[in-house]
Amino acid sequence: MGFSAAEENYIKAIWKLQKDNTNVTTNALSEALKTKPASVTDMLKRLKDKNILNYLPYYGVQLNAEGQQAALLIIRRHRLWEYFLAEKLKFDWDAVHPLAEELEHINSPELTNRLDAYLGYPQIDPHGDPIPNIKGQMPVTTRIALADYALNQPAVVSGVLNQSSELLELLKHKKITIGATIEICRRFEFDGSLEIQLQDLPLITLSSYLAQNILVKPLQL
Repeated sequence: MGFSAAEENYIKAIWKLQKDNTNVTTNALSEALKTKPASVTDMLKRLKDKNILNYLPYYGVQLNAEGQQAALLIIRRHRLWEYFLAEKLKFDWDAVHPLAEELEHINSPELTNRLDAYLGYPQIDPHGDPIPNIKGQMPVTTRIALADYALNQPAVVSGVLNQSSELLELLKHKKITIGATIEICRRFEFDGSLEIQLQDLPLITLSSYLAQNILVKPLQL
């Protein structure tokens, strides 16, 4: 079944907002997609007619199994294009998202699979997010926010929650990249900021907000 670019944007947005099988509200979708609630309602009715979601007015929406599969394949295309743009064309990680937003709507399974093979079947995109495989299966990753990590325990930067170009630009300025080794040296109770050691660089201080948006996993020695 084919979808328009607008329909794919809704499918992806619902998938991102749908947590623990909870219903996604019209208002949440309206805010995420920056569109009017009436427009959201019209699109949800259209997608319901395509049998990819469960929708009841005033109760919200959930993707069914077919809808979740469609969402994961859209995300697969998006993240593969991000990887291509960053690794092969050398775009900065704060520039690849809007370009991949356009490219993800090229719905050619053969192109997507050839791209995956050409890139060597990457497991994560430039922001550390897992890339669904050819079957639309998402690898399981265990990561926690740097703000919640233990003191004096080395970790590896493995993802970013807020992937706005502004935040990614700030991380780049601070030389914080996916795969970098990071360690919390001090936690300031006053405002939750952290003093960190980033590989062999001088100590720097991160705000609580920034630390909440950096995902890490333990360093395997």
